[in-house]
Amino acid sequence: MSRLRVINLGLPKSGTTTLGNALKSAGLKVADHRIRARQTDDPEIARLFVGDLLYRGYFHTGDPLAELEEFDAVAEVSHLAGKHSVWPQMDFGLIEAIREHHPGVRFVATQRRAKALSRSMLAWSNMSQRLEQADIPGLPHGYGHTTVERVMWIKAHYAHLRRLFRGHSDQYLELDVAAPDAREQLSDYLGIEVPWWGRANVNPDGLGADMDDEDEDEDAEA
Repeated sequence: MSRLRVINLGLPKSGTTTLGNALKSAGLKVADHRIRARQTDDPEIARLFVGDLLYRGYFHTGDPLAELEEFDAVAEVSHLAGKHSVWPQMDFGLIEAIREHHPGVRFVATQRRAKALSRSMLAWSNMSQRLEQADIPGLPHGYGHTTVERVMWIKAHYAHLRRLFRGHSDQYLELDVAAPDAREQLSDYLGIEVPWWGRANVNPDGLGADMDDEDEDEDAEA
């Protein structure tokens, strides 16, 4: 039986930390955004961003997971630090390489209603400003300041993933983290017991938490 590997293709603030904690509760070793020094004995990857390691493996060996062998799952793959903008979840070539090298891989895309996700990005530190200043696939420099622009970008990302994995439900689960049966969906999809599901990495001001139960209009607003 092939080893279970789980890769989240969801956007930041979509419930990535919640997913990471849920996978840890199931006994998986999880990398989330950045490799903490306490997570590895390998000085070559300690404190490095997961996205950079994915690209290093991809371009140096062809296998994006080559340098993440000790990890069973990745909860967040992107990072945005100054002008350093890395978004593997939007890279067709990298995703296809993972599928080719790891046939048993299970992709998840954590998601929330687009406006709730946009609002969470706005409320988290200076993320909105960083989005606007960066060059991101589908959101070039100068865009991302308004709700309209962020919501369009968010919706397009998940639409792209649905198109990419059409007909491959065994490899892809789009997981609404606010769904009452989110834990059960994840357990059924992965074929393992996931004991925990909850709220993690809530915004400091209480707005736009990882899971948002508000019933809101999805129409974009400026």
